[in-house]
Amino acid sequence: MIKYASADMFDGSKFTREDVNFYSEGTRCSAWLYLPTSDSKCPIIVMAHGLGGTRELRIYEYAERFAQAGYACFLFDYRNFGSSDGNKRQLINVKVQLEDWNNAIEFIKKDNRIDGKQLLLFGTSFSGGHVIWLSAHRDDVKGAIAQCPYTDTLATIKAVSLRYILKKIPFVIADLLSCITGYHPVMLKLSTYKGENAFMETDEETYKQFVGDAEFINEVPARTLLEFVKYSPGKYFSRVENPIYVAVCSKDVLAPAEKTIQLAGKTKYSICKKYDCGHFEIYLNPYFAEAINDYISFYNQILKNLDQV
Repeated sequence: MIKYASADMFDGSKFTREDVNFYSEGTRCSAWLYLPTSDSKCPIIVMAHGLGGTRELRIYEYAERFAQAGYACFLFDYRNFGSSDGNKRQLINVKVQLEDWNNAIEFIKKDNRIDGKQLLLFGTSFSGGHVIWLSAHRDDVKGAIAQCPYTDTLATIKAVSLRYILKKIPFVIADLLSCITGYHPVMLKLSTYKGENAFMETDEETYKQFVGDAEFINEVPARTLLEFVKYSPGKYFSRVENPIYVAVCSKDVLAPAEKTIQLAGKTKYSICKKYDCGHFEIYLNPYFAEAINDYISFYNQILKNLDQV
């Protein structure tokens, strides 16, 4: 049974939004449940943001559009991020995030207002990689969208400069040494303008538009860089047996498009499309408008095919 974090509901023209709590390995996680104003049970899209992102950072705009199109959406914050609990704030750990995904899915599938048998996934950037992993390891996923997904460590290393890597090494070493005395992390910015030391860099205007008025903590422990080193989710494409739409950005240096397309070709269930933009621009118009319409059409086609089975 759903536990509500508050009685507040967001009223849209075609949907409502509820604050929801669920528990992942004993830790409370916060989510927004979007429900279309329909008397019938709706297919459910489970969603989470990319590297260090929270639900307030643009991704809710995708959920709103999906809900207007008739899809229930379950958009959650990982443990240690946003409104979710956790005593290691801002710490990114692949294993923990995948546990949160699985626990979120199992939780929302039990809600009697949605059709748990019509499970869809949406992930972007780092969580786009998670969606690939989940599609390869779960047999209940009917379809998934991986937007500008992080897929391959070596491809990303080759795409960024040597200077980019060298600037971060002292911070990583200092952060690892801090583990000796407990959790006293050495932090690095998540995203910023080009030329500053951060995990993700973009031009000033795109960065300002992407962040907008969202309140989020723009830093993570420097050891996060090691999560990239050990995680290349693109290798799991060969095990994916559900339809998966892979949206790549042709000007992306954080998740290089050509390598992702090559990896996605290892499953016959993938559809790839290039968008003529950078990693952060796909969240902004005109690219957002193009992409969201493609995504809704993809989900609609999946449901149509399921009805014909």
